[in-house]
Amino acid sequence: MVKRRVSLKDIAEQLGVSISTVSRGLRDHPDIGAELCEKIKNLARLLNYTPNPMAMGLLKQRTRMIGVIVPDLVTHFFSSVISGIDEIAKEHGYFVIVSPSNESCVKEKENIKNLMQARVEGFIICLSQETSEYSHFEEIIEAEIPLVFFDRVCLKDKVPTVVADSYEAARGITHHFYKNGARRIAYISGPDYLGISNERRLGYLQGLTDCGLEFYSGYLESCDLSPLSAADATSRLLHLPQPPDAIFGINDTVVFAAMKQIRESGLSVPADIMLVGFTDEFHATVVHPMLTSVMHPTKEMGRVAAGLFFDLIETMDAAPKSIELKTKLVVRESSVRGK
Repeated sequence: MVKRRVSLKDIAEQLGVSISTVSRGLRDHPDIGAELCEKIKNLARLLNYTPNPMAMGLLKQRTRMIGVIVPDLVTHFFSSVISGIDEIAKEHGYFVIVSPSNESCVKEKENIKNLMQARVEGFIICLSQETSEYSHFEEIIEAEIPLVFFDRVCLKDKVPTVVADSYEAARGITHHFYKNGARRIAYISGPDYLGISNERRLGYLQGLTDCGLEFYSGYLESCDLSPLSAADATSRLLHLPQPPDAIFGINDTVVFAAMKQIRESGLSVPADIMLVGFTDEFHATVVHPMLTSVMHPTKEMGRVAAGLFFDLIETMDAAPKSIELKTKLVVRESSVRGK
């Protein structure tokens, strides 16, 4: 068995101080007292601590570059977030390098490595759909490299995050369906390890309770976010003894696939099944019927994420902030039946 390398966190926990304090103490930072510096160095020697190579050089130079990693570069959602990040970065004299993970955790890790070699000063990241373990992020945190998550997030106790109000948005969708006559409301979720999947599921369940509807497990489906998987989830819903009369999905891509599957089954939207999406992609207004969807403040999300990044540049010791932005349900044809 390979012995785990001693980390800054290990030293910090034994001394009851922050990771940042340990890092500064090892470098004889003037903000750290001489006695504490000596304690830190002595314990580091005792534990055979060696610096994390990921941090070498990065903390000693200013390249004025931010590494931004997103699941894809195609959807309006991520391009709009990037635009917001870039806007704030320029105000601070920085520029961004954007790398897509293509929804792959392996690619996500490769991007981090490549951006490190490019000497970015830190990262703003949205997790890939495959990311369910966070060791590569723990290394960034340990190395005191600024890291911010947006939309799909993790390690909220250690990393600043900015998200949309997924819980309230899903609850609001359920209310909207109910007010428009739906009584068999289904939700197609994403992978369980994604925070947004669980938050929207909880909002859906609370919405059912608010409306006096019983939860039926058959109406809670999941997919891997691909159109094929979403179509399969929709097919399972349509083959239930009592198919749903309303469906919403974790994002618009999932709901576009659901819409196609419903049509191929000889049913109509919204006459037979009402639909609502999430993220309000551009295509929501060009499909027929036009898709009701939750509009995210995407550019603002990018601006806030960049603001959190520059807060970290100023002080790595501050408690991580978790900011939640409000969304808006944009009602179109897919969720409203004719009177």
